[in-house]
Amino acid sequence: MSFGQRIKELRENKKLLQRHLAASLEIDTPMFSKIERGERKAKREQVLKLAKLLETDVDELLTAWLADKIYDLVKDETTAVNAIKVAETTLKYSKIEKQL
Repeated sequence: MSFGQRIKELRENKKLLQRHLAASLEIDTPMFSKIERGERKAKREQVLKLAKLLETDVDELLTAWLADKIYDLVKDETTAVNAIKVAETTLKYSKIEKQL
């Protein structure tokens, strides 16, 4: 599920209007609507604020947000899946190295 789909689902479950969340994020309603539709990207600070406003796990929203960013970066690359696997291995290795 994309970041936009997830925040829309959470917003609707809480019976909140786009304009209320937009105001809390200090953006206009059309901008918030575009974020929900995946036409605009939220900023990291907005993701953190949305997690609080929607009373949901911040890691869940950050994961969906970051996954969207990664997808947008590699979606047209023929070697995208291989590149992601290499990046995953690199991340795991760097975390092990930091623990030592």
